[in-house]
Amino acid sequence: MPKLNPFFRRWLPVVGVVLLAACSNGTPADDTSETAAESEFAAAKDCMNVGILLPESDSSARYEAYDRPLLEQEIKAALPGVTIQYANANNNAATQQNQADAALTKGACILVVDPNDSEQAAVIVQQAKQSGVPVIAYDRLIQDPDLAYYVSFDNKRVGELQGQYIVDQLNAGNFGLQEGANLVMINGSQTDNNALLFREGAVEKLQPLVDSGDLNLVFDQYTPNWDNARAQSLMEGVLTKEENNVQIAYVANDGMANTVIAALRTQDLNGKVLVTGQDATLTGIQNILTGDQAMTIYKPIIEEARATARLVAALSKGEDTDSIVNGTTEVIGGAQIPSVLATPVIVDRTNVEQTVIADGFLSKEEICSGLPSGAGGVCP
Repeated sequence: MPKLNPFFRRWLPVVGVVLLAACSNGTPADDTSETAAESEFAAAKDCMNVGILLPESDSSARYEAYDRPLLEQEIKAALPGVTIQYANANNNAATQQNQADAALTKGACILVVDPNDSEQAAVIVQQAKQSGVPVIAYDRLIQDPDLAYYVSFDNKRVGELQGQYIVDQLNAGNFGLQEGANLVMINGSQTDNNALLFREGAVEKLQPLVDSGDLNLVFDQYTPNWDNARAQSLMEGVLTKEENNVQIAYVANDGMANTVIAALRTQDLNGKVLVTGQDATLTGIQNILTGDQAMTIYKPIIEEARATARLVAALSKGEDTDSIVNGTTEVIGGAQIPSVLATPVIVDRTNVEQTVIADGFLSKEEICSGLPSGAGGVCP
């Protein structure tokens, strides 16, 4: 048996936080003090010019549809009069580095960076450090010990939720699943630290069933740049090789899940194979209501953006961030980065109305547009 390779109301208790690490080199975690950060990032004091750099827009709708407007909204509310420079890297790490350089040249004194490449973005951190400019890693971690803060979700927990969902459905015999079901894993981009954590969490839940033979892993691969077309091609290849004998498709996000579903549809397998996802996109929720996708992970992006804005305002005003930071995250080399980590939520047909619709993340009208009456028990 193969081994697995390594959104607007407040009802959500969003800051269910995981402390990823407590110390580094024997130093207590709270020694990563905000006083030290203030002295190191001198340019941030009274800063009113903030750069926001997001990674891409083609594989996931979230960055332009949610993250950008929410970040701009929350930062402007927390720091009235602020100037915001915005750029999207369009899935190119070198482009993002150039965008960071341009933002710094134009006077950005705080950078909020969602890296296209978690390791290559270390260049941005070091470049900013030379000018005393702090970098807040947003959503995806940047692998650099001089990173000022990290704001995200508990990304390993995302994978754990996805994996446990599969386990629960198998144990219940849902989707017609039986012992020995063939499992495909189509993971995110290997250059995105979050993708590594998603997979790590999923593996933690799935590996015991692979070991016992209850699941048969037939494919496990990362997808460069979270490319949706590539994910479809991968799924098509697996279906050919396995002669359509696939019962479960662990897919890391909704964008790729949608193209995996397209591959399944050509073989009349859509709705018959359990497909996971993430981000609670409009398409993902619609696929859930039509039965083509089993679940997604809802991440209330407003809280992620709000925490980032609070950090930006605190840095500018010279305030400490003790009431904001609630954990640390370890980067390669062992350094502990002060972090804010929120809790993700499973969404399937049973709770669409209680989560994404109740929060105003998506409206029932837009979800049900084009869907048949009664879809998923949600659409009128």
